[in-house]
Formats: sequence, structure tokens, C-alpha cells
Amino acid sequence: MMQVYVKNSCEAVGLYLKAFNATLGFNVKSSDETYYHAELDICGHTLAIAEANDGMDERITGNTMQFCFHYGEGNEEQVKRAYEILKEDSEILFPLGPCDFSSLCADFIDKFGVRWCLFV
Repeated sequence: MMQVYVKNSCEAVGLYLKAFNATLGFNVKSSDETYYHAELDICGHTLAIAEANDGMDERITGNTMQFCFHYGEGNEEQVKRAYEILKEDSEILFPLGPCDFSSLCADFIDKFGVRWCLFV
């Protein structure tokens, strides 16, 4: 399981469900209706989402992780779909296209501050 903490967790969960054609599994909301914990099934992998709050550990100073999804050859449409949905308000580090290790790849930081690498 991978875990990410974001501001606006409800919006993030909705966007990731759509982008990755994911399903929402076990989830618990806080009293303010943000996610205390939400598990998304993305191609058989669990991505847990939780609301980041102002009291989080101050030692966490930046985004030093990247979530990579290797869809495999023949799944170019899944990569394109996820990229098109997530690219809005994202910082594009490597636009959708070929790279040294894949015929189709994108590297970007989404509007929630999560860095993604999607490729076949």
C-alpha cells in the first residue's frame, strides 16, 4: 500500500478515481467531511489518501517521492486518459511522449503536489 497526504482530499479522491478508473474501498471521513483514510484500488494496487493538516510533522518539507505506474505495452490509452485528467493545474516535468525507456511516458506534479510517472 502507498499512502499520500493531500489538502482537499475529497477532490483528490474523486479525481484519482476518475483518472485511474479506480474503485473506492475502505474509507473513513473526518467530522469536516475530509478523508481520514480512503483506499483506492488502482490496477490491483492500493493507494491510500488522507487529508494533510496543519499539524503534520514539520520535518516533512517537500515532495521527495514519486508514484510510478507501469501500465505495460498495449495500454497506451490508459496512460493517455490518466494524464489528460490529471494534467490540469499540474506542473509538467516531462510531457506525454516517448522517452529512453518507454514509447509513452509522462512525469508531472499534480495540483495536490503529488508527483506521478505514468508509462507503458
